[in-house]
Amino acid sequence: MRAVLVREMDGCRVLGRVWSGWRRGLGVRPVPEDAGFGTEARHQRQLRGSRQRSGPLGDQPFPGLLPKNLSREELVDALRAAVVDRKGPLVTLNKPQGLPVTGKPGELTLFSVLPELSQSLGLGKQELQVVRASGKESSGLVLLSSCPQTASRLQKFFTHARRAQRPTATYCAVTDGIPAASEGKIQAALKLEHIDGVNLTVPVKAPSRKDILEGVKKTLSHFRVVATGSGCALVQLQPLTVFSSQLQVHMVLQLCPVLGDHMYSARVGTVLGQRFLLPAENKPQRQVLDEALLRCLHLTPSQAAQLPLHLHLHRLLLPGTRASDTPIELLAPLPPYFSRTLQCLGLCLQ
Repeated sequence: MRAVLVREMDGCRVLGRVWSGWRRGLGVRPVPEDAGFGTEARHQRQLRGSRQRSGPLGDQPFPGLLPKNLSREELVDALRAAVVDRKGPLVTLNKPQGLPVTGKPGELTLFSVLPELSQSLGLGKQELQVVRASGKESSGLVLLSSCPQTASRLQKFFTHARRAQRPTATYCAVTDGIPAASEGKIQAALKLEHIDGVNLTVPVKAPSRKDILEGVKKTLSHFRVVATGSGCALVQLQPLTVFSSQLQVHMVLQLCPVLGDHMYSARVGTVLGQRFLLPAENKPQRQVLDEALLRCLHLTPSQAAQLPLHLHLHRLLLPGTRASDTPIELLAPLPPYFSRTLQCLGLCLQ
Protein backbone atom coordinates (compact mmCIF):
# COMPACT_ATOMS: atom_id res chain seq x y z
CA MET A 1 0.00 0.00 0.00
CA ARG A 2 1.53 3.30 -1.05
CA ALA A 3 1.97 6.10 1.39
CA VAL A 4 -1.10 8.27 1.48
CA LEU A 5 -0.83 12.01 1.90
CA VAL A 6 -3.58 13.34 4.12
CA ARG A 7 -4.22 17.06 4.37
CA GLU A 8 -3.96 18.64 7.78
CA MET A 9 -7.65 19.05 8.36
CA ASP A 10 -9.50 17.95 11.50
CA GLY A 11 -6.20 17.03 13.08
CA CYS A 12 -5.13 14.69 10.25
CA ARG A 13 -1.44 14.39 9.52
CA VAL A 14 0.70 12.87 6.86
CA LEU A 15 0.00 9.17 7.19
CA GLY A 16 3.61 8.26 6.47
CA ARG A 17 4.72 10.25 9.52
CA VAL A 18 2.19 8.43 11.66
CA TRP A 19 3.52 5.02 10.55
CA SER A 20 7.14 6.12 11.09
CA GLY A 21 6.32 7.42 14.55
CA TRP A 22 4.36 4.33 15.41
CA ARG A 23 7.34 2.11 14.59
CA ARG A 24 9.04 3.74 17.56
CA GLY A 25 5.97 3.48 19.77
CA LEU A 26 5.24 1.14 22.67
CA GLY A 27 4.18 -2.37 21.67
CA VAL A 28 4.51 -1.76 17.93
CA ARG A 29 7.23 -3.34 15.82
CA PRO A 30 7.99 -3.99 12.15
CA VAL A 31 7.39 -7.63 11.25
CA PRO A 32 10.45 -9.58 10.01
CA GLU A 33 10.13 -10.78 6.45
CA ASP A 34 10.69 -14.40 7.51
CA ALA A 35 8.10 -14.31 10.29
CA GLY A 36 5.50 -16.88 9.32
CA PHE A 37 2.18 -17.54 11.04
CA GLY A 38 2.77 -17.66 14.76
CA THR A 39 6.55 -17.99 14.49
CA GLU A 40 7.77 -14.53 15.39
CA ALA A 41 10.20 -14.82 18.31
CA ARG A 42 9.11 -11.54 19.87
CA HIS A 43 5.51 -12.71 19.91
CA GLN A 44 6.57 -15.88 21.75
CA ARG A 45 8.63 -13.97 24.30
CA GLN A 46 5.75 -11.60 24.98
CA LEU A 47 3.31 -14.43 25.63
CA ARG A 48 5.81 -16.31 27.79
CA GLY A 49 6.51 -13.12 29.73
CA SER A 50 2.78 -12.65 30.38
CA ARG A 51 2.70 -16.09 31.94
CA GLN A 52 5.78 -15.52 34.07
CA ARG A 53 4.52 -12.18 35.37
CA SER A 54 1.13 -13.53 36.44
CA GLY A 55 2.47 -14.38 39.91
CA PRO A 56 0.65 -16.36 42.63
CA LEU A 57 -2.90 -17.41 41.93
CA GLY A 58 -4.35 -15.75 45.00
CA ASP A 59 -8.06 -15.69 45.82
CA GLN A 60 -9.19 -13.81 42.72
CA PRO A 61 -10.17 -16.39 40.09
CA PHE A 62 -10.52 -13.94 37.19
CA PRO A 63 -8.24 -10.94 37.75
CA GLY A 64 -8.40 -8.07 35.29
CA LEU A 65 -12.09 -8.23 34.38
CA LEU A 66 -13.99 -5.00 33.90
CA PRO A 67 -16.11 -4.33 37.03
CA LYS A 68 -19.86 -4.49 36.56
CA ASN A 69 -22.18 -1.49 36.78
CA LEU A 70 -19.55 1.06 35.82
CA SER A 71 -20.58 4.67 35.37
CA ARG A 72 -19.74 6.44 32.11
CA GLU A 73 -16.96 8.34 33.86
CA GLU A 74 -15.48 5.14 35.30
CA LEU A 75 -15.59 3.43 31.89
CA VAL A 76 -13.83 6.37 30.26
CA ASP A 77 -11.13 6.21 32.96
CA ALA A 78 -10.73 2.46 32.40
CA LEU A 79 -10.42 2.89 28.64
CA ARG A 80 -7.92 5.70 29.02
CA ALA A 81 -5.83 3.41 31.24
CA ALA A 82 -6.11 0.70 28.56
CA VAL A 83 -4.41 2.83 25.87
CA VAL A 84 -1.50 0.83 24.44
CA ASP A 85 -0.15 3.54 22.16
CA ARG A 86 -1.03 6.82 20.52
CA LYS A 87 0.55 8.37 17.44
CA GLY A 88 -0.94 11.15 15.34
CA PRO A 89 -4.67 10.55 14.82
CA LEU A 90 -4.39 6.84 15.76
CA VAL A 91 -5.11 5.46 19.24
CA THR A 92 -4.72 1.80 20.21
CA LEU A 93 -6.60 0.29 23.18
CA ASN A 94 -6.44 -3.10 24.87
CA LYS A 95 -10.19 -3.63 25.29
CA PRO A 96 -11.40 -5.47 28.40
CA GLN A 97 -13.39 -8.66 27.91
CA GLY A 98 -17.15 -8.21 28.03
CA LEU A 99 -17.28 -4.60 26.82
CA PRO A 100 -19.44 -4.31 23.69
CA VAL A 101 -18.22 -2.05 20.92
CA THR A 102 -21.73 -1.06 19.83
CA GLY A 103 -25.21 -1.70 21.19
CA LYS A 104 -28.74 -0.43 21.54
CA PRO A 105 -29.43 3.25 22.29
CA GLY A 106 -28.81 3.94 25.95
CA GLU A 107 -26.46 0.99 26.48
CA LEU A 108 -22.98 1.62 27.83
CA THR A 109 -20.61 0.64 25.04
CA LEU A 110 -17.23 1.67 23.68
CA PHE A 111 -18.95 3.59 20.89
CA SER A 112 -21.24 5.42 23.31
CA VAL A 113 -18.34 6.91 25.31
CA LEU A 114 -16.09 7.84 22.37
CA PRO A 115 -16.96 11.57 22.71
CA GLU A 116 -15.91 11.56 26.40
CA LEU A 117 -12.83 9.46 25.65
CA SER A 118 -11.82 11.88 22.90
CA GLN A 119 -12.11 14.79 25.34
CA SER A 120 -10.22 12.85 28.02
CA LEU A 121 -7.35 12.28 25.57
CA GLY A 122 -7.25 15.98 24.71
CA LEU A 123 -8.53 15.62 21.14
CA GLY A 124 -11.09 18.42 21.44
CA LYS A 125 -13.50 18.35 18.50
CA GLN A 126 -11.56 15.55 16.75
CA GLU A 127 -13.86 12.72 17.89
CA LEU A 128 -12.51 9.18 17.68
CA GLN A 129 -14.08 6.50 15.51
CA VAL A 130 -13.58 2.74 15.49
CA VAL A 131 -11.35 1.35 12.74
CA ARG A 132 -10.92 -2.25 13.98
CA ALA A 133 -12.01 -3.92 17.20
CA SER A 134 -12.39 -7.25 18.96
CA GLY A 135 -15.97 -8.35 19.74
CA LYS A 136 -17.86 -7.98 23.03
CA GLU A 137 -16.95 -11.32 24.55
CA SER A 138 -13.33 -11.22 23.40
CA SER A 139 -10.62 -8.96 24.70
CA GLY A 140 -7.77 -7.26 22.91
CA LEU A 141 -6.84 -4.67 20.35
CA VAL A 142 -9.07 -1.79 19.33
CA LEU A 143 -7.77 0.66 16.71
CA LEU A 144 -9.31 4.14 16.81
CA SER A 145 -8.74 7.20 14.64
CA SER A 146 -9.61 10.86 15.04
CA CYS A 147 -9.14 11.39 11.30
CA PRO A 148 -11.96 10.14 9.02
CA GLN A 149 -9.65 9.93 5.99
CA THR A 150 -7.11 7.82 7.87
CA ALA A 151 -9.86 5.55 9.20
CA SER A 152 -11.30 5.09 5.72
CA ARG A 153 -7.95 4.19 4.20
CA LEU A 154 -7.14 1.68 6.94
CA GLN A 155 -10.55 0.06 6.58
CA LYS A 156 -9.90 -0.29 2.85
CA PHE A 157 -6.54 -1.90 3.65
CA PHE A 158 -8.23 -4.49 5.88
CA THR A 159 -10.90 -5.15 3.24
CA HIS A 160 -8.31 -5.67 0.49
CA ALA A 161 -6.28 -7.96 2.78
CA ARG A 162 -9.35 -10.15 3.40
CA ARG A 163 -10.08 -10.38 -0.31
CA ALA A 164 -6.48 -11.42 -0.94
CA GLN A 165 -6.71 -13.87 2.01
CA ARG A 166 -3.84 -12.16 3.81
CA PRO A 167 -4.41 -12.40 7.58
CA THR A 168 -4.01 -9.16 9.51
CA ALA A 169 -5.35 -10.23 12.94
CA THR A 170 -4.05 -12.93 15.25
CA TYR A 171 -6.09 -14.09 18.22
CA CYS A 172 -4.91 -16.20 21.15
CA ALA A 173 -7.37 -18.73 22.57
CA VAL A 174 -7.35 -21.44 25.21
CA THR A 175 -9.49 -24.41 24.20
CA ASP A 176 -11.14 -27.16 26.22
CA GLY A 177 -9.71 -30.06 24.24
CA ILE A 178 -6.82 -30.38 21.82
CA PRO A 179 -7.38 -30.13 18.04
CA ALA A 180 -6.57 -33.30 16.11
CA ALA A 181 -4.20 -31.42 13.79
CA SER A 182 -1.45 -29.10 14.99
CA GLU A 183 -2.37 -26.49 12.37
CA GLY A 184 -4.58 -26.01 9.37
CA LYS A 185 -7.64 -24.26 7.98
CA ILE A 186 -11.22 -24.33 9.20
CA GLN A 187 -13.84 -23.71 6.52
CA ALA A 188 -17.56 -23.56 7.22
CA ALA A 189 -20.68 -21.94 5.84
CA LEU A 190 -22.39 -19.98 8.63
CA LYS A 191 -25.66 -18.16 9.09
CA LEU A 192 -27.37 -16.21 11.86
CA GLU A 193 -30.52 -17.83 13.23
CA HIS A 194 -32.93 -16.58 15.88
CA ILE A 195 -33.35 -19.40 18.41
CA ASP A 196 -35.34 -18.99 21.63
CA GLY A 197 -34.94 -15.23 21.55
CA VAL A 198 -31.19 -15.32 20.90
CA ASN A 199 -29.28 -14.70 17.66
CA LEU A 200 -26.94 -17.66 17.20
CA THR A 201 -24.39 -18.52 14.53
CA VAL A 202 -25.26 -21.87 12.95
CA PRO A 203 -23.23 -24.00 10.50
CA VAL A 204 -24.85 -24.86 7.16
CA LYS A 205 -23.86 -28.05 5.35
CA ALA A 206 -23.50 -27.85 1.57
CA PRO A 207 -25.11 -24.41 1.19
CA SER A 208 -27.08 -23.82 -1.99
CA ARG A 209 -27.01 -20.71 -4.13
CA LYS A 210 -30.26 -19.71 -2.51
CA ASP A 211 -28.71 -20.08 0.94
CA ILE A 212 -25.86 -17.76 -0.03
CA LEU A 213 -28.34 -15.16 -1.31
CA GLU A 214 -30.27 -15.42 1.96
CA GLY A 215 -27.33 -14.61 4.23
CA VAL A 216 -25.27 -17.78 4.48
CA LYS A 217 -21.56 -16.90 4.31
CA LYS A 218 -18.59 -19.12 3.60
CA THR A 219 -16.01 -18.51 6.33
CA LEU A 220 -12.35 -19.40 6.74
CA SER A 221 -9.84 -19.29 9.60
CA HIS A 222 -6.24 -20.43 10.07
CA PHE A 223 -5.33 -22.14 13.34
CA ARG A 224 -2.09 -23.27 14.94
CA VAL A 225 -1.68 -25.17 18.21
CA VAL A 226 1.08 -23.46 20.17
CA ALA A 227 1.12 -25.53 23.37
CA THR A 228 -0.89 -28.28 25.07
CA GLY A 229 -1.40 -29.40 28.63
CA SER A 230 -4.04 -30.77 31.00
CA GLY A 231 -6.31 -31.61 28.06
CA CYS A 232 -6.29 -28.00 26.84
CA ALA A 233 -4.50 -26.11 24.10
CA LEU A 234 -3.16 -22.63 23.53
CA VAL A 235 -4.15 -21.85 19.95
CA GLN A 236 -3.43 -18.97 17.59
CA LEU A 237 -6.33 -18.12 15.29
CA GLN A 238 -6.32 -15.93 12.20
CA PRO A 239 -9.74 -15.19 10.66
CA LEU A 240 -9.71 -14.58 6.91
CA THR A 241 -13.41 -13.69 6.84
CA VAL A 242 -15.64 -11.73 9.19
CA PHE A 243 -18.76 -13.26 10.71
CA SER A 244 -20.41 -13.08 14.12
CA SER A 245 -18.82 -15.57 16.59
CA GLN A 246 -16.83 -17.10 13.71
CA LEU A 247 -13.83 -18.20 15.79
CA GLN A 248 -15.93 -19.67 18.58
CA VAL A 249 -18.00 -21.74 16.15
CA HIS A 250 -14.94 -22.81 14.18
CA MET A 251 -13.34 -24.23 17.34
CA VAL A 252 -16.58 -25.99 18.25
CA LEU A 253 -16.45 -27.65 14.83
CA GLN A 254 -12.99 -28.90 15.86
CA LEU A 255 -14.65 -30.32 19.00
CA CYS A 256 -12.50 -27.97 21.07
CA PRO A 257 -14.64 -25.07 22.33
CA VAL A 258 -12.90 -21.96 23.61
CA LEU A 259 -12.59 -21.91 27.38
CA GLY A 260 -15.34 -19.71 28.79
CA ASP A 261 -17.61 -20.12 25.74
CA HIS A 262 -21.03 -20.22 27.39
CA MET A 263 -22.81 -19.74 24.07
CA TYR A 264 -21.65 -22.54 21.76
CA SER A 265 -19.74 -25.09 23.87
CA ALA A 266 -22.96 -27.03 24.57
CA ARG A 267 -22.89 -28.16 20.93
CA VAL A 268 -20.06 -30.56 21.83
CA GLY A 269 -21.20 -33.77 23.53
CA THR A 270 -19.15 -36.58 25.07
CA VAL A 271 -19.90 -40.31 25.32
CA LEU A 272 -17.34 -42.71 26.78
CA GLY A 273 -14.65 -40.09 26.37
CA GLN A 274 -15.42 -39.50 22.70
CA ARG A 275 -16.57 -36.06 21.56
CA PHE A 276 -19.17 -35.41 18.90
CA LEU A 277 -21.25 -32.52 17.55
CA LEU A 278 -24.78 -32.00 18.79
CA PRO A 279 -27.46 -30.17 16.78
CA ALA A 280 -26.68 -26.49 16.43
CA GLU A 281 -30.21 -25.63 17.53
CA ASN A 282 -29.40 -26.57 21.15
CA LYS A 283 -29.99 -23.75 23.62
CA PRO A 284 -26.90 -21.90 24.89
CA GLN A 285 -25.73 -23.27 28.24
CA ARG A 286 -22.99 -22.52 30.71
CA GLN A 287 -19.84 -24.39 29.79
CA VAL A 288 -19.37 -27.55 31.84
CA LEU A 289 -15.77 -28.55 32.62
CA ASP A 290 -14.71 -31.95 33.92
CA GLU A 291 -13.45 -32.32 37.48
CA ALA A 292 -9.81 -32.77 36.49
CA LEU A 293 -9.80 -29.48 34.60
CA LEU A 294 -11.57 -27.69 37.44
CA ARG A 295 -8.83 -28.87 39.79
CA CYS A 296 -6.13 -27.63 37.41
CA LEU A 297 -7.81 -24.23 37.19
CA HIS A 298 -8.45 -24.12 40.96
CA LEU A 299 -12.11 -23.33 40.32
CA THR A 300 -15.37 -24.50 41.81
CA PRO A 301 -18.23 -25.39 39.41
CA SER A 302 -19.99 -22.13 40.32
CA GLN A 303 -16.84 -20.14 39.54
CA ALA A 304 -16.40 -22.01 36.26
CA ALA A 305 -19.91 -20.91 35.28
CA GLN A 306 -18.58 -17.33 35.33
CA LEU A 307 -15.37 -18.14 33.41
CA PRO A 308 -14.66 -15.35 30.87
CA LEU A 309 -14.11 -16.20 27.23
CA HIS A 310 -10.42 -16.89 26.62
CA LEU A 311 -10.25 -15.27 23.19
CA HIS A 312 -7.90 -12.31 22.84
CA LEU A 313 -7.06 -10.18 19.80
CA HIS A 314 -3.35 -10.10 20.47
CA ARG A 315 -1.75 -8.94 17.23
CA LEU A 316 -2.80 -6.66 14.40
CA LEU A 317 -0.89 -5.75 11.24
CA LEU A 318 -0.94 -2.31 9.63
CA PRO A 319 0.54 -1.32 6.28
CA GLY A 320 4.06 0.10 6.12
CA THR A 321 4.81 3.60 4.86
CA ARG A 322 5.55 2.35 1.34
CA ALA A 323 4.34 -0.66 -0.61
CA SER A 324 7.77 -2.30 -0.25
CA ASP A 325 7.84 -1.90 3.55
CA THR A 326 7.17 -4.80 5.88
CA PRO A 327 3.90 -4.51 7.85
CA ILE A 328 3.85 -2.91 11.29
CA GLU A 329 2.49 -5.00 14.16
CA LEU A 330 0.46 -3.81 17.14
CA LEU A 331 0.51 -6.02 20.24
CA ALA A 332 -1.88 -6.15 23.21
CA PRO A 333 -0.77 -7.97 26.39
CA LEU A 334 -2.89 -10.87 27.59
CA PRO A 335 -5.46 -10.11 30.31
CA PRO A 336 -4.39 -11.19 33.83
CA TYR A 337 -7.06 -13.92 34.01
CA PHE A 338 -5.80 -15.34 30.69
CA SER A 339 -2.21 -15.42 32.01
CA ARG A 340 -3.45 -17.06 35.21
CA THR A 341 -5.13 -19.81 33.18
CA LEU A 342 -1.93 -20.46 31.24
CA GLN A 343 -0.06 -20.75 34.51
CA CYS A 344 -2.60 -23.18 35.97
CA LEU A 345 -2.51 -25.38 32.87
CA GLY A 346 1.28 -25.23 32.48
CA LEU A 347 0.99 -23.74 29.00
CA CYS A 348 3.83 -21.72 27.55
CA LEU A 349 5.63 -21.21 24.27
CA GLN A 350 8.90 -23.06 23.74
